[in-house]
Amino acid sequence: MFENLSARRGPMYDPQAVQPMRDELTAVGFEELLTAEQVDSAVNETEGTMLVVVNSVCGCAAGSARPAVTLALQHSTIPDRLVTVFAGQERDATDRMRSSFTDIAPSSPSIAILRDGRLEFMLQRHDIEGRSADEIAEDLRQIFDTICSRPGPSIPREEYEKLEHERTCGSRIPRIN
Repeated sequence: MFENLSARRGPMYDPQAVQPMRDELTAVGFEELLTAEQVDSAVNETEGTMLVVVNSVCGCAAGSARPAVTLALQHSTIPDRLVTVFAGQERDATDRMRSSFTDIAPSSPSIAILRDGRLEFMLQRHDIEGRSADEIAEDLRQIFDTICSRPGPSIPREEYEKLEHERTCGSRIPRIN
């Protein structure tokens, strides 16, 4: 009689259409968290700093957020762990991650740093929209210098220079659900 809620909460967009948006982050060392259980494990078990990107199909904001994050990770100091969830795709994982951002409204995309499971820094969509990747990356590098200690970059410069940034407008990606 009752339908499984998770089954109704499948991906909103064609997984093949969003794959380049995923690849942009995994290419620089991000781990995709696909389930609420993976999010719980990451948040509860990560010692030190964890950079979280709530990825999104939005071409305007995510089209700046992803390049900004990848550029910032070319810095000499970076967070200890890099994780991402994808809004509108793995919705349970995204909801669980957002619950770690106490008293902050859901935002896609968004960029957060948790230290020992507690929110230390957050850029929401309104902090990203209308700004260049360079401006956002500079904000992130300043935060990295303040609260992070892992030596960077996340990948060698030669690999970074081969990275392609996806700027497709989300309105052009058909919804499947």
